[in-house]
Amino acid sequence: RLARSTFTKRISSYEPGRSLRSSGEALHLVPPASQARLVGTRDRAFSVVAPRLWNTLPREIRQAPTFLSFRKALKTWLYFGTNCCYMEETQRIVGMGDDAGRMCLNVEWGSFGNSAEMDDLLTEFDLIMDKQSTDQGKHRFEKLVGSKHLCELVRVTLANLAEKGELFNGVLTPTLLTKGNLELQDIVEIIDDKVGLAKAKNFLLRLGLVASNQDCFQVQQICQAVFTRSANLCAAGLAGLLTHIRTVQGLSTYREILQQILKSLVPECTVHFVLSENGSGYGAALAAAVAMRLRGQQKGMAQILAPFQLSMVDLERLQSLMRQEMEKGLGKETHDTSIVRMLPTYVRHLPDGTERGDFLALDLGGTNFRVLLVQVQSKEEGGVHMTSEIYTVPLEIAQSDAEKLFGHIVSCMVDFHNKHNILGRGLPLGFTFSFPCHQVSLDKGILLRWTKGFSAEGCVGEDAVALLKEAMQRTPDVDIDVVAIVNDTVGTMMSCAYGDPKCEVGLIVGTGCNACYMEEMRNIGTVEGDEGRMCVNMEWGAFGDDGCLEHYMTSFDKKVDAHSINAGQQRYEKLISGMYLGEIVRYILLELASHNIIFKGRESSILNTKDIFPTKFLSSVEDSEGHQNVCSALEELGLSVSPEDALMVQEVCHTVSARAAKVCAAGVAAVVEKIRENKRMAKLEVTVGVDGTLYKMHKYFSKKLHDTVAQLAPNCTVKFLLSEDGSGKGAALIAAVAAHT
Repeated sequence: RLARSTFTKRISSYEPGRSLRSSGEALHLVPPASQARLVGTRDRAFSVVAPRLWNTLPREIRQAPTFLSFRKALKTWLYFGTNCCYMEETQRIVGMGDDAGRMCLNVEWGSFGNSAEMDDLLTEFDLIMDKQSTDQGKHRFEKLVGSKHLCELVRVTLANLAEKGELFNGVLTPTLLTKGNLELQDIVEIIDDKVGLAKAKNFLLRLGLVASNQDCFQVQQICQAVFTRSANLCAAGLAGLLTHIRTVQGLSTYREILQQILKSLVPECTVHFVLSENGSGYGAALAAAVAMRLRGQQKGMAQILAPFQLSMVDLERLQSLMRQEMEKGLGKETHDTSIVRMLPTYVRHLPDGTERGDFLALDLGGTNFRVLLVQVQSKEEGGVHMTSEIYTVPLEIAQSDAEKLFGHIVSCMVDFHNKHNILGRGLPLGFTFSFPCHQVSLDKGILLRWTKGFSAEGCVGEDAVALLKEAMQRTPDVDIDVVAIVNDTVGTMMSCAYGDPKCEVGLIVGTGCNACYMEEMRNIGTVEGDEGRMCVNMEWGAFGDDGCLEHYMTSFDKKVDAHSINAGQQRYEKLISGMYLGEIVRYILLELASHNIIFKGRESSILNTKDIFPTKFLSSVEDSEGHQNVCSALEELGLSVSPEDALMVQEVCHTVSARAAKVCAAGVAAVVEKIRENKRMAKLEVTVGVDGTLYKMHKYFSKKLHDTVAQLAPNCTVKFLLSEDGSGKGAALIAAVAAHT
């Protein structure tokens, strides 16, 4: 009590003589230093320093109604702000005279920037947050660094972007608009590499927001950017302080202080400082040598990658070539000589939503295949419900003969029937057979050739449905009605058309690559009749097998083709599909290594291993920011690389996938332009149903595909719709449409 009364006598409240903006601000009067009762420097007197410090507190703290609330608010403010202090030589402090020794100075750097020194660093979100604060225009540095403001900046950014419609489909919630609903721990969890996206989704749910995966990713990026900027600015402040100390105290002391501070800031890192000898001369020479080396490497890599750079003229020519082959494939007289087969599928109608019943689907398009039970109900009853099992086709069976291959498939179907208690029901089946076929009717398709690593004997030239039925006859208790054989591309289109009636194109970009679309019957010369439409399976993977793509094939493409199991075939597919892109990258890296451009010229045994780079490798490398994740991905494969190597690998992957997307886009553009001309429309809105691992996993590929189609087909508004289990669901829907019509 005595202490409080003593302090009170020495401090007076500030009461202006007339009504001012500062009235009612709970400020204290700062007396002139001459009135302070202190021998020596009176600026340090309690009666001067205490009110001065009090007046720097935020208004809400100064006006706290009780002592407990004041203490809590003060503790929060001090903890969540930012500041630093350091030991300064007393003789360098103004007003301290020539006193020897040192004194700790409180920097109070939170107010740095109040005089517009950092205006060029402020974003629109910083300005919004500052405007909403109780001390607008003040404590600029603290608002960029302190954790309290860091959390508020993230909230303001999310709310602003949501209001603009760039996040959460434009949805704003009261919780998102309320201060204090984001804590530092939330940000720390969201930016975690392993669980950050899940934490972001949980946090957004807590705010009442239903967020997509893309929303969660963007929120994570925003948190990371704000968090990183805070650390960078704090480090810049420390660097300025250390530079000052170094100037005053000399290099050795500076080194010790720097080591100590770095150890406390980043204890998980060990930093060594090496004193440079003749740095300005020798270092400059080394810098010049490194610059020359990098310039030579970049020039060499640019020359090697140059054939992959396709101009708009190249792509328009490719689009025109595809269109010519499409017309040849549709023509009655030219069909037999066409490389793009344009095969009729006998699928005449898209689903209209009135289909009902239980159907089976068999999806065979690679080394894994599926059996599905598809229940088609009204949308009110839940729409399409699917139950499926995945089975494997071992390589020795895929390359055996017809009896073993189809016998294996039927045995897996029997297993599915037993598991789901449907043996003997005789359900209609749609058979997705994702290999080039000449379809004679909806339930009869003659295999033209094997692709995707299959080579079973006794199948080419035979009806795949008949081979399946023969295998069923050899197996007791199997009662299945195969009503349709379809390509996975057709299934994808049908699956997407069930939800979007504008879907008239199917596209597969995965292990293989193919497209289909709805063509006017009058244009299909290989089928009788002119009325209505029919889906045409293009089998465009073989485009270029006659040599018309020679201009587009690099030496690396030719190596991939020569070492494939179907050399000289599926040339267009080999420029696009995920099955081959990794091999193209591998051959490029070998060439770069042979020219001493990458990996210090070492050709490791790993690089000479075929198929070492799967599709997911390309997507993970291209999606990485910086070199560290690329280095990690390469090290997982057993390759030890430098940061420069990692960035060059990233550029190679980027170049190869960009070329693939552009080449694919030329084909899509040819298809949508054909549909527009068929309908005699100046402008066309059309949806492309898409499936395949390359399209799904590779964000850059899909974006480049979309952008290039828009450039090549400016009169068509093309929407790309990702298929939900097109090859299985689509086959069942074709069976359902066939039963319905």
